[in-house]
Amino acid sequence: MRALVTGGRGGIGAAIVAALGETETAVLDLPEFDVGEPEAWRSLEGEFDAAFLNAGTGSGCPDVAALTNEEWNRILRANLGGVVYGTRELAARLMPSGGSVVATASLAGLTSLPLDPAYTATKHAVIGWVRAAAPGLLERGIRLNALCPGFTDTPLLAAELRERADIPLMSAAFVAEAALRVLEDPETGHAWVVQPNRVEPFRFPGVPGPR
Repeated sequence: MRALVTGGRGGIGAAIVAALGETETAVLDLPEFDVGEPEAWRSLEGEFDAAFLNAGTGSGCPDVAALTNEEWNRILRANLGGVVYGTRELAARLMPSGGSVVATASLAGLTSLPLDPAYTATKHAVIGWVRAAAPGLLERGIRLNALCPGFTDTPLLAAELRERADIPLMSAAFVAEAALRVLEDPETGHAWVVQPNRVEPFRFPGVPGPR
């Protein structure tokens, strides 16, 4: 197996790289590789069987009135652009024999995180992308799933959350093992909830029809 991991030098990404062990792995991270830059993806060569589109960041801005254009563009490129561009290039060139892709979203993509509305919005978008793109990718032999971890002990976690006794933190290693489990799952288009001692696909309610 040959794998790629974006954001692979820190946090969950580094833990995924470690969990992959002896697997031949391309570790893509700043400053050499910007996931929000289409040309960076077009520069990749070779074939991959597995991909973890994990790179992401937070804005740290709870006040939407204070969110700058620059900060919004930065988080949009990192959190959503990296998943969209990565999925596109994997489907078009880099996974010609099929494979499995895991995109890191968040529980914030299934609920709200008032401490960071921009982060919440982009993670909702990642889950929407995964659910909508998965059926078409399956025709190419590619499975696509979203990983939705809860609060994880990484540098991205806000200090005020880290200090709260009522929030159980997961290790990055636990989330990485969950990511490998999702990679091997035969299903596609799911958003996998990762909570302490719990890894399972989220059950989306149906949309109400007309009265």
